[in-house]
Amino acid sequence: MEQTRPVVQKILRVTKALLAAYILTALCLIILAFLLLKLDLSEAGVHVGIIVTYLLSCFAGGFILGKTMGTKKYLWGLALGIAYFLLAFLISAIAFHGNPSLWSHVLTTMLLCMGGGMAGGMIS
Repeated sequence: MEQTRPVVQKILRVTKALLAAYILTALCLIILAFLLLKLDLSEAGVHVGIIVTYLLSCFAGGFILGKTMGTKKYLWGLALGIAYFLLAFLISAIAFHGNPSLWSHVLTTMLLCMGGGMAGGMIS
């Protein structure tokens, strides 16, 4: 029983940091939608906003997780970025019936999430 306690604590820390990253994602997307409504952004502007959202969210989640874990922060940030991407990909696959429009965007998104999480972990 004593050996499982640290594992459960780590899982809870990862879950809390992931939840914080998704809350920040929701806030950023609400702001992006408002800007799209008021400023009539181009498609390129929306893509930039989505990229910034991925980076900020994963960076914040990696930063939070790095602070709570204490050691190997960049690896924990990387793990958060991977978990963030996998959950987003799973939700997207369910919503769009497993048919991603462009696989190159999937790879780019994965790298953005991993890099943002790792950077947040390193800075923490």
